[in-house]
Amino acid sequence: MTVLRGMTQVKTILVIDDDPLVRRTIQRILQKRGYGVQVAANGQQGLHTCRSKLPDLIITDIVMPPPDGLETIRLVRASSPTAKIIAISGGNRASRGDLLAAAMALGASAAIVKPFAPEELLAKVNENLAPAYSA
Repeated sequence: MTVLRGMTQVKTILVIDDDPLVRRTIQRILQKRGYGVQVAANGQQGLHTCRSKLPDLIITDIVMPPPDGLETIRLVRASSPTAKIIAISGGNRASRGDLLAAAMALGASAAIVKPFAPEELLAKVNENLAPAYSA
């Protein structure tokens, strides 16, 4: 959901993460770049937000209380096949690659391993929000 701020269209991003520090950090990074940011502490809150108004982009953690990020991605994808989703995970080293691969298989458009640099996050956000041009 793009909103108008003055005469400028502002892209909205939903951040779903059970860790309040991660949520706030991502929120600040994105707000400094002019994005509208909504936050959810778990998949259930995130799904509720998506049902009322689908954001332009969703950033979801994978490892969190049910529904976890994989189930959240699956449910968002089922109701909104074109939704743009970035999966993030710190998980344990042995499983985070598998979890992010699973997220991509379920329809995430990008995946990022925690911890990440703000520039890495912003690059993935910009890639996902860039207009698609057909040749």
